Amino acid sequence: MATITAPAHAGIGPRVKALREAMGLSLRDLAERTGVSAPMLSQVERGDTSPTLTVAGRIASGLELSLSQLLRLDEGEGVTVVRKSERRSGGSGEHAYEIITPPLPGQRAEVSAHTLQAGASTGGPGDPPMHEAGSRETAVVTHGAVTLSVAGHEYRLGEGDSVTFDADLPHHFENPEPRGEARFMSVVSAGLRRS
Repeated sequence: MATITAPAHAGIGPRVKALREAMGLSLRDLAERTGVSAPMLSQVERGDTSPTLTVAGRIASGLELSLSQLLRLDEGEGVTVVRKSERRSGGSGEHAYEIITPPLPGQRAEVSAHTLQAGASTGGPGDPPMHEAGSRETAVVTHGAVTLSVAGHEYRLGEGDSVTFDADLPHHFENPEPRGEARFMSVVSAGLRRS
């Protein structure tokens, strides 16, 4: 059976451990999800052994990734630059946003920049959550002020203030000012909190 050799396996152990811990899984939990024994997983994480392609595929599946995502085969050199002109944008004149992170497979976080015109909001009280179960969001106000509504509670945030909350709850940001725009940066981490 073929085993993963350098450079393909370089860093796979620490990557498996970091992904497992980010998902809140113990070695035993991952063993149950993959059918790979906990001692074998421990050896892989420490770098004591290189997994076979079959074992690596089972580990990837248990971490909800493809084998190429686990091995980062589809990420080139491991560095992706997104030029300002290449940002993906959306929204409207009232609420415009740009996604700053690249659309890489298996990426667990997304960074975006938002601009809200006076009185505008990112959504409304009756809107369903836009993020998957277990997502967390951190936002920092970079200009002006915003009001964050999360599950019926409001939080006023001024320039430089930040907030972290469960993004799978109903929420929206609003610029309460009668004049001037507000801007904030947001980082959404997918599925890190397990229910």
